[in-house]
Amino acid sequence: MKAHLVPRPLGYAIMLLTVVVYVYPLLYLFNVSLKADAEFALDPVGWVRHVQFANYVAAWEKASFGTYIWNSLLYTGVAVAGSVLISAMAAFPVSRGYVRWSGLIYVFFMMGIFLPNNMIPQWNLIHAMGLYNTRTGFILVNMGIGLGFMLMTGYMKSIPRELDEAASMDGCTYSRFVLALMLPLIKPVLATSAILQAIGVWNNIIGANIYFSDQRLFPVVMGLYKFYGQFGNQWTLLAAALVIVASPLILLYLFLQRYIIEGAMTGAVKS
Repeated sequence: MKAHLVPRPLGYAIMLLTVVVYVYPLLYLFNVSLKADAEFALDPVGWVRHVQFANYVAAWEKASFGTYIWNSLLYTGVAVAGSVLISAMAAFPVSRGYVRWSGLIYVFFMMGIFLPNNMIPQWNLIHAMGLYNTRTGFILVNMGIGLGFMLMTGYMKSIPRELDEAASMDGCTYSRFVLALMLPLIKPVLATSAILQAIGVWNNIIGANIYFSDQRLFPVVMGLYKFYGQFGNQWTLLAAALVIVASPLILLYLFLQRYIIEGAMTGAVKS
């Protein structure tokens, strides 16, 4: 039996410390959001004694989060769905080598991830297409992310080619094969790609500043930024606003975590 590189007690201590570092800020934020201003001033660190859900009601009404959250849900949902679908359709032939220069295409996308984002050419293109200050333009910009393509290409390489041959003999079309057969097999990497891209789109405050001038089109992060400028000194109200903004992504992760963990375990077993 191989000796453990890290003793088990030390490993457990490291994992516990990691959990505390990641979870404590969220718990503290939620704890502060339930306090009244007077209680927070007397004891900003201690646990809440008198729960005040009124902070959430006040933050929701003062920041008009209803409109902003709807915008963010629309942008994130459409951009992530489109990006994941396009990435899957493009990753399959590259992973199988069915197109010429597959390796070069893969390297090209890899370079695109590490190179700085070209904001000026993107803005010029969106403006020339008449999509500035429109929901469509912002969604298209956020769909052009190569991370999902990279993840799916690597994962599809581990799927046996015999499936391709069997589907071809049965007369299965390319789009039907990818959508009906391949996508169910890559659910873990689809979930991982979706959650990572959703985080990027949901928190894209720079893109929202560049491509929007109409406040009615702002995503929720822009609404939070405006709210911070007005109520930045009211910590309990600000904490409630932060919890509201972060909740959709937390719920999405909790919903997809089974597939994400499955993808990590599958990758470890295959490697």
